Amino acid sequence: MPDYPRPDFQRPDLNWTSLDGAWDFLFDDADHGLTQGWHHQGLPAQTDTHPRGRIQVPYAFQTPALGIGLHEAHEVLWYERPLTDIRTAAEQARGHRLVLRFGAVDYECTVWVDGQRVGGHRGGHVPFDLDVSDAFRSEGPPATRRLTLRVRDSPYDLSQPRGKQYWGPVPDSIFYTPTSGIWQSVWLESLPRMRLGGSSEGTVLRSDDIAGGHLHARVAVLGRPAGTKPQVEVEARLGGVLVSRGRQHLVSDRDWASVDVDMRVSDPTPLQVRDAAWKGGVALWAPEHPVLYDLTLRLCDESGGLVDTVESTTGMRRISWTRGDGTFRLNGKPCFQTLVLDQGYWPETGLTPPSQAALRADIEMAQRMGLNGCRKHQKVEDPVFHYWADRLGFLVWGEIANGYAFGDDYIDRFNSEWTEAVRRDLNHPCIVAWTPFNESWGYPSLKDNVDQRNHIRAVYYLTKTLDPTRPINDNCGWEHVCTDLTTYHDYSDSIELASSCADLERGILGKKSDRDMFVGPVAQDAGSRHAPGAPVICSEFGGVNIVPAKGTAAGDRDWGYTTASDPEDLLARLDRLVMGIVQGGHTCGLVYTQLCDIEQEVNGLYSYDRKEKVPADRVKALMDAAHRFYHERVAPKEGAV
Repeated sequence: MPDYPRPDFQRPDLNWTSLDGAWDFLFDDADHGLTQGWHHQGLPAQTDTHPRGRIQVPYAFQTPALGIGLHEAHEVLWYERPLTDIRTAAEQARGHRLVLRFGAVDYECTVWVDGQRVGGHRGGHVPFDLDVSDAFRSEGPPATRRLTLRVRDSPYDLSQPRGKQYWGPVPDSIFYTPTSGIWQSVWLESLPRMRLGGSSEGTVLRSDDIAGGHLHARVAVLGRPAGTKPQVEVEARLGGVLVSRGRQHLVSDRDWASVDVDMRVSDPTPLQVRDAAWKGGVALWAPEHPVLYDLTLRLCDESGGLVDTVESTTGMRRISWTRGDGTFRLNGKPCFQTLVLDQGYWPETGLTPPSQAALRADIEMAQRMGLNGCRKHQKVEDPVFHYWADRLGFLVWGEIANGYAFGDDYIDRFNSEWTEAVRRDLNHPCIVAWTPFNESWGYPSLKDNVDQRNHIRAVYYLTKTLDPTRPINDNCGWEHVCTDLTTYHDYSDSIELASSCADLERGILGKKSDRDMFVGPVAQDAGSRHAPGAPVICSEFGGVNIVPAKGTAAGDRDWGYTTASDPEDLLARLDRLVMGIVQGGHTCGLVYTQLCDIEQEVNGLYSYDRKEKVPADRVKALMDAAHRFYHERVAPKEGAV
């Protein structure tokens, strides 16, 4: 597997270097660093309360992994390390730029090189890039500069999108140890001045036209000299065999080109694509056959000279969820989603995966239990996760961290970060739904507050503008305002859950946690507030823990929503819960809480250290039974839901 942090958009001749590893680190509890000029002079050896130390990036100071491991509140953090110009003499002669990339820094940061401010960013779960070329103007051999970061991450600001990160000193209930500062990889690249932009810069690979058989690519170009008309080419291969190419010159007033590529194959026989499903000559992507086309994007100057090349992939697939039908379809066929709530935490590293391989391992763990996807909960996961989900055929609901205090600050913060998250991930075929909000977190008065409802409605249309190809689950669980999916959360035990799931109007659409399922005119275009015919999905249920054995350290803080006596009881409960949902006849997908135990919340199918709590093959057997029941008994009736 490539170790480059963005393997979904990679240059074959990329000159890059990782900046992960040991950095100087200092708490600035008195917030003196700016006034004392630490960015100009370097971090001091000591403040009034803390000595300068070392930290292993990208692990947060709250985690034990090769770092500091403190459960303490520190709002202002400083990082520092050397930064060396990696450009070769030939690259410098061609005008290559030096770009500093951050996977994610929680929450707000400013960046300096040798005391010169080179930029900053706000938003704790999304990437950002900074061009640091001008800080290396001196001639001669590669120069070394001092890279300095100041990070502010309030432990208490509830208008800051924080997800499951707790605002108290000790994790509690369903909230976990917070993550402050750099928590995803940092790296440096040498890039052409004029170059292809990634998805965050506006490149969109729209791959849902399986009827027409075309990939519709909108390819962004960065650094185009004014008045020039470079050419973009997109080449598609399948199984190593060329399918077709599309080319387009930029017009003078645009920094992007629209390129259509014919993805149809006249004779699939020589391609040797394993388990492919075909429609009109197009190889389709689905969990059962995650076939990817290899893409090569090329940028040429006006004279035809090659300037930049990027390699990527795409999966041709279409999602449909038309109201009045009640069916979630993938490639025109009913798709029953057996998903798992995946929070993306690890014992030693918190939100940061301990390795790239750990991301693949979590997907394979879920698949061994017959789960065909996940709702990635309150987190924008590392891009390597989506890289593997594309290749392994794992469905993903894209989500983001919510805040807990509604207001103008939150609106501004959320809109910016959500937009960046959607743009980062929208080219992945594995993503099949967007979930911007969860259980009215940050919206305590949706029923009575039009401003709160209007923001959720505005985010729905913002998301639809960014990506019209996927359904939007506006406010997961209840109090839907404007939605494509009717999702509900129900942690009842099996008998009560089965009864509720059998009654659409009074059960599924009844109050949840004393909240209405819909607020305001949910479906104005359909003339109904109940969005009739929208796919109904139980997007949280279960959460069953096993009672701790006598004499163990587990005690008052270890909990689940309901408790099993032993692994056999957990399996029996899981069977009754899953079949209770699907046998009700109204639900076309489910999300079990949760994949792994996390700190004090011990209701995972796996322990926190990724050990089976129940046999994976037995869980798979009952999930397979749910699939069979749905496709044999429920899917044909969905038109009446």
